[in-house]
Amino acid sequence: MWSIIWLALFVVLIVFEAVTTGLFTIWFAGGALIALLVSLFLDMWVVQMVVFLIVSFLLLYFMRPVAMRKFNAKRLKTNVEDIAGREAKVTELIDNLNASGTAILNGLEWSARSVEDSVTIPAGERVLVREVRGVKLIVEPIGADKEVSVLSVDKENIG
Repeated sequence: MWSIIWLALFVVLIVFEAVTTGLFTIWFAGGALIALLVSLFLDMWVVQMVVFLIVSFLLLYFMRPVAMRKFNAKRLKTNVEDIAGREAKVTELIDNLNASGTAILNGLEWSARSVEDSVTIPAGERVLVREVRGVKLIVEPIGADKEVSVLSVDKENIG
């Protein structure tokens, strides 16, 4: 009886892994396979379950990092995280209300939007990239931080 259950679980996990290709259920399929072999010789479900869990987690812990390095070796890293904080040059008027605007960053043209909807940024202006949302740069004019700090200092001197 347990042999059929382990075989069914093994098949389901292999099919699920083939569909998702996430390299997660394959390790549990290995545990189910070993539990299936144990069930052929030992009819104690507790021992089979312990073997399943131990083998699955050992495979997951030791083999997944090796497999991920092997399969991700050819993956191109985009380094989107490094884009925030860089300067770009506006090539087309950035106007959030009209959903328009482009900027050049590292020789590539990006769609660009202003941090604030009320601010339009003319072509030729240098901007600071605050974040990337999808394929759009979210930018603000370079002098924006300086203007804000000057205003806050003036308010302190007045009051």
